[in-house]
Amino acid sequence: MLDYNRILSEKVLGTKPSGIRKFFDLLEEMKDVISLTVGQPDFVTPWHIREAGIESLEKGKTYYTSNSGTIELRKEISKYLSRRFSLGYSAENEIIVTVGGSEAIDIALRAVINKGDEIIIPSPCFVCYDPLVSISGGIPVIVNTRMEDKFKLTPELLKSAITPKTKALILSYPNNPTGAIMTKEDLEPIVEILRDTDILVISDEIYAELTYGKNHCSIATFEGMRERTIVVNGFSKAYAMTGWRLGYVAAPVPITEQMLKIHQYCIMCSPTTSQFAAIQAMREGDPDVRMMCDEYDRRRRYLLHHLERIDIDCFEPEGAFYVFPYVGKFGMTSEQFCERLLFEKGVAIVPGGAFGDCGEGFARISYAYSIQHLTVALERIEEFVNELKAQN
Repeated sequence: MLDYNRILSEKVLGTKPSGIRKFFDLLEEMKDVISLTVGQPDFVTPWHIREAGIESLEKGKTYYTSNSGTIELRKEISKYLSRRFSLGYSAENEIIVTVGGSEAIDIALRAVINKGDEIIIPSPCFVCYDPLVSISGGIPVIVNTRMEDKFKLTPELLKSAITPKTKALILSYPNNPTGAIMTKEDLEPIVEILRDTDILVISDEIYAELTYGKNHCSIATFEGMRERTIVVNGFSKAYAMTGWRLGYVAAPVPITEQMLKIHQYCIMCSPTTSQFAAIQAMREGDPDVRMMCDEYDRRRRYLLHHLERIDIDCFEPEGAFYVFPYVGKFGMTSEQFCERLLFEKGVAIVPGGAFGDCGEGFARISYAYSIQHLTVALERIEEFVNELKAQN
């Protein structure tokens, strides 16, 4: 009998599965559960975007595109980045269309990491960064942000993490799971630290369109930063196109040339139908984005108001579609809190520890759900909290 532990990759064997997966698996076995777990818009992809994809199928446009994506889509992405975020990237050789933002992150890391390179990762964070760095041969250097700082990366934290082996910083704002953002004023001291180094920045800006009251600022817009920044973005969150699996990465030519090699060999090209839909999203999708963002903001404010009312502490997130309340005061781990809430009240939220050790004591609640859905969940959470208080 084969010894698979001897045959399989040690790096992959040593990689922990996503901490979110456990709760998804539990949900499959339960009925009458209100889930606030998924980071997926509850909106259907707008019709004019779907129609563009359907039309491409009807016209038989089912062939491979160029490895980087159709030039038509890359031109639209270039215009969009310039129009929305003052970012200038050439459609010809500085933009690659990828299979979701996740592939963009993967090829960015694999293109820059040599064995032993250190990658600074502010935490709590999206679950894929740490494993992808390790699988690529790098060393994740976790920097624990704090609720007192609104989960922003501070210059002091960054300075403390830099060593001669530091290759890159992953900057993920607006942030999943906290909803934190980094404003222009927040980024300025970070830029000053990085500017005279050889440290790269992988800036995951997938939630850039989802900010409330303040416009998104990309670190690549600062003087001297474009040459060292890899910008990751996509269509899943802003345009409600999660199932279309389409993202993109923008960077200077010396970097995109190397990322494209990896993309060529492991993917070939992104789905053709999705690319035609995305062209329409870039051209005509601004009103849809504004409508969805306004609705997320309404849900955000509704959720924050009721969490405060039932005595659950939570800082005010300014981006994405998550809140990250503190549940540690109830005398149990975040996983215990979430498991009891699930089994006793049928409400699923994600333990903060799934997003890094410093997420312990917190829980992620997604408000990519309707007000009606949130209302039922909040009623059950209030019952649960009141029962916990009565027990103490």
